Amino acid sequence: MVESNIIRRPVLAGRSALGSSITMTVAAPATRFILRLDPASASAVGSAGGFDVSGPINSVRGSNGKLAVRLGPNEWFLIVEDGEGAALEAAIAASLGDRFHALVDVSHRNTAVLLSGENVVDVLNAGCPIDLSDAAFAPGSATRTILGKSEIVLIRPASGDGWRVECWRSFAPYVFEFLTEASR
Repeated sequence: MVESNIIRRPVLAGRSALGSSITMTVAAPATRFILRLDPASASAVGSAGGFDVSGPINSVRGSNGKLAVRLGPNEWFLIVEDGEGAALEAAIAASLGDRFHALVDVSHRNTAVLLSGENVVDVLNAGCPIDLSDAAFAPGSATRTILGKSEIVLIRPASGDGWRVECWRSFAPYVFEFLTEASR
């Protein structure tokens, strides 16, 4: 990993939700990667750098501190705590060996909002056109979708009752305000 002098500042620092139907929290800074790996290789290794890559498309494995989101046949969105990027890169290189793969650090691109509360589905569905009922989007589900006019990755970890909305930093103020307004 190439070290740089770039300082990543939280784009949503100091924001808080005004609505009462849900709780919104700006997620702690995290290190994020996109892993591209042949599905056959993923099946053969089962895990890469400690991440379970065996799940079906549109699923998430792990806890909020370490998530592997399978977005496509050969694409995983990996999230670890901030500062663990170099260790993750080394662990993935070691576990995949000479298998062809691409690992790209996208930490600078994304931020996240954590949502919880009994009305989260209603608030999300104010701008997200997919069925978020338990039957269609059970815990352990994740997908790339839209919220209003912004592309997001919507994650519903298997553990806990919360949701994670990952978005590009440039759309974060819009996403936060959209969710705030929808929660009123």
